[in-house]
Amino acid sequence: MGSQLPSSKVDTFFELVKARRSIYALNKTLPVDKARIQSLVEDALQHVPSSFNSQSNRVVVLFGAEHDKLWDITTDILKGIVPADQWEATATRMAGFKAGAGTVLFFEDQTVVESLQTKFALYADRFPVWAGHTSAMLQFVLWTTLEAEGLGASLQHYNPLIDAKVAEEWKLPATWKLTAQLVFGGRASNELPEKTFEPLETKLKVFGA
Repeated sequence: MGSQLPSSKVDTFFELVKARRSIYALNKTLPVDKARIQSLVEDALQHVPSSFNSQSNRVVVLFGAEHDKLWDITTDILKGIVPADQWEATATRMAGFKAGAGTVLFFEDQTVVESLQTKFALYADRFPVWAGHTSAMLQFVLWTTLEAEGLGASLQHYNPLIDAKVAEEWKLPATWKLTAQLVFGGRASNELPEKTFEPLETKLKVFGA
């Protein structure tokens, strides 16, 4: 049986969950050092749950010039496919991401997924879905943790457009499937976007309470 957290710690956890936002106004001034960010990534990567303890998550952290390079690559790819009348808005968005201090790239190792599909054939169609679940948990944990340290962050999804270039540039295994990009940095503005909610009664049903 798991240990029970004090109510104060549970409340603190939910305060962090509620405080998380998509922050787009970023700069390169980090409120904590890079070693602290790396430590948070390591802890999250080690302790986020996964089906069958498969640990299929893989992560690449890009700081400084390496981060800038990612968004230059993304900009170049998009420039070849975005209609001219939409390019100004796209270029502005890319410049906003590049203005940040770093990016966390999330991957799923397909070798792990395929091994489980072979070993547990009965659930073969579920393992890609379950890998997506653990990837999403890792993304949320890191996003919330970085914001708790005073950083701003937003989650992006330019995969699969950038997959091949990313793998080539940083010499990553072909079996690593890119799933998301978490852009982070110092907060360039103190204004926080308001969260809006659909009514709970449209989203929640409780029986037997």
